[in-house]
Amino acid sequence: MRSPHRTDPHQPPYDRSDMPRNPYEELGTLDDGPLEVTSLEEFFDEDATGRDEPEEEPEWTPPVHRRGGRRRRGRFAGLPLAVKAVVGLVVLASFVALADRWALLYAEHRAADALEERLDLAAAPEVEIGGFPFLTQLAGKRLDSVRLTVPDVAADRVSLAKVSATAHDIRLEADGLTSVRGARVPRLDGDVLLSFADLNRELGASQVTFTGDGRDRVRARGTLPVAGRDLRLRAEATIQRQGERGIATEIGGMRLDIGDLATYRPGTRPSDGLHLTPKASADLARETRKAKALLSVPAIVQRLGMSDATAREALSDDGRLAELTGSPRFARQAQGLNLIDLALDNPDLLRRLGLDPDLLDALSRLTHPVLADRLSLSFELPEPERGSIRLRDVRVEEDGIRVRLTGSELAVGGS
Repeated sequence: MRSPHRTDPHQPPYDRSDMPRNPYEELGTLDDGPLEVTSLEEFFDEDATGRDEPEEEPEWTPPVHRRGGRRRRGRFAGLPLAVKAVVGLVVLASFVALADRWALLYAEHRAADALEERLDLAAAPEVEIGGFPFLTQLAGKRLDSVRLTVPDVAADRVSLAKVSATAHDIRLEADGLTSVRGARVPRLDGDVLLSFADLNRELGASQVTFTGDGRDRVRARGTLPVAGRDLRLRAEATIQRQGERGIATEIGGMRLDIGDLATYRPGTRPSDGLHLTPKASADLARETRKAKALLSVPAIVQRLGMSDATAREALSDDGRLAELTGSPRFARQAQGLNLIDLALDNPDLLRRLGLDPDLLDALSRLTHPVLADRLSLSFELPEPERGSIRLRDVRVEEDGIRVRLTGSELAVGGS
């Protein structure tokens, strides 16, 4: 390896610009000359005078861990006094209104229990006291209005599904706010509902259905058990007001169908009783045995308007019998026969016609008053101890019979 020093005198000198630069030589070029310091103390004092004075640190305070902290107190502290007063009044009014509602609920509950016991009701009524605030009304011993709803009220043979009434301007007999002895009701209005569903259950025993038929009429359709047989029942009831507190029903159009054989209508008119149906009377023309059974009874021949000679001829000649019984006149006359009357003297005849004598005996006891009573929708409102209640209007609606009522000068409890 050749030495970096030059040995050849004829070799040109090195170009120092191509050689790497010494970093220490570069640091030397930055020298500003000797440091003029007389002493070490002077050096530190000069260094201290060259720096700014240190800032004072803020005084340490403990952190605030409460919810909201200092910021929330500062927010409300900045509110005007009037706003604070309004907020306070709103909060106070809220507590007063809540106390008033609690007092109202308590009074309604006590009134419902008292009415249930005093009126001997099957269920507690619903009491709604109107007006606001309640406490001021109670202090003044006068209520604006009280609405009373009583379910399931017994009324004679039926139950009133719902009785609703509103009393106005009630005057209380009370000693203070907690002791109410009674009340006086100057005016009351309400309505009574006699539900068809209740009528079907109580009167029809789930076999007769009542439905509305116009403004004042009710139809009854179903079956009625008589002597072990279910007879098809049809009837109409006219609803009308009876006096000031009662509802009367007039039952009409009653009929019991014994299959296609006969129809029974209770009553004393010629059209009442047990009669053959048009189909049964027309069948006599084809059933020779039944036709001869009728013509063999002289009383029936007379009621049919025949002579004895005509009857004997028909009994002896089947052709003449078919001609006689097949005529329209004979069919109409056969329908006019009251089979109940014939049952007393000719029980065998009715058996030949297909009628059970026991059934006919039960039908003879099922008179118009008896059957009408079983279908009666009448009822009467109880008479109050003081004051008066009267019915104002009666109307048949889709769900039942609705009655409007009014009352005056009523009193509950008190002396």
